[in-house]
Amino acid sequence: MKKYLTLEDGTIFSGTAFGATQITAAGEIVFNTGMTGYQEAITDPSYTNQLLTFTYPLIGTYGIVKDQNQSGSSTCQAVLVRHLETEVDNANLTLNEWLKQQYVPGMCDLDTRALTKHIRKHGTLKAILSNQPVDHDEFLHMYGVLGNSISKQPTLQHESYQVDDAEFHVVVIDYGIKQAIIEELMNVGCSVTVVPYTTNFKDIEVLNPDGILLSNGPDDPNVYVDTLPLIQELEQSYPIAGICLGHQLLALANGAKTYQLPFGHRGLNHPVKLLNTNQTIMTSQNHGFAVDPDSLTDTDLVVTAVEGNDQTIEGLALQQLPAISVQFHPEANPGPLDATNFFHEFKELMHKEVKVHA
Repeated sequence: MKKYLTLEDGTIFSGTAFGATQITAAGEIVFNTGMTGYQEAITDPSYTNQLLTFTYPLIGTYGIVKDQNQSGSSTCQAVLVRHLETEVDNANLTLNEWLKQQYVPGMCDLDTRALTKHIRKHGTLKAILSNQPVDHDEFLHMYGVLGNSISKQPTLQHESYQVDDAEFHVVVIDYGIKQAIIEELMNVGCSVTVVPYTTNFKDIEVLNPDGILLSNGPDDPNVYVDTLPLIQELEQSYPIAGICLGHQLLALANGAKTYQLPFGHRGLNHPVKLLNTNQTIMTSQNHGFAVDPDSLTDTDLVVTAVEGNDQTIEGLALQQLPAISVQFHPEANPGPLDATNFFHEFKELMHKEVKVHA
């Protein structure tokens, strides 16, 4: 069965349908350069409402693995691949079978190299995946109808995760949290309570946290401007850490600005230079926006890390308050453990605060 990917500039790519073959999808078209981790990417809330292209030519080789999801279900609108593997271990569902269950359409036999080069040249574009080509004159109308009817939202949580003999209690402000972030906090001895970003300061205060973590999530950070006063209040009372979207929101809350990257950073092979040690680590990234370095001049923010490829800001800290953030995903393991020190740095901030108030 044929499938068609129509871009807002009129370009059309064709391929073969898989997954939920009768569903039409609309959203931003983005690409991920990871060779593995397709299941984690498909269930990462940061990909909400995007059509996810994998640049590695063979996807689905190990099927779907139990307990590897980063959220309760798939979050992207569609999955686009060059070659789809359908023969996997009998213990696992195939990617095709799983996407059918998730009501997510896919397209294989797609020239992902040509598509990726097009995105790199023209920037992130709106796209529609359908069973027929979409006429250019009808694209915007159809995109608007689809966007209003099938748009997904991250499932905001209010859950607790207890650790025996936990050293600290961390409250995670949920903008679209990945399960691996929760697990990494638990691995370093923190009990975790996850609350929606709509939670107010008093309700968070009742939870008696030792620290606050601002999670990853989808969309332009400026969509969440209503949450900036909460962040400003929290950073005056608790050590705070931000990851990905949380990093951008911490920057906005302290007077910085953000901007949209041409085609984003999405993959497992992004080098990041840590400025305090002059060390370069390999990181996993998934974001379409970055902090504007020129906007830091009159703020209390200092840059702690930069991207090795384009020198975008990858880490920030406040000079007068216990707050740190990173643009990359420290819970992921492409290095394999290069970036996990971020969680230990967060614990050090909480240690210092405990000593101050002792």
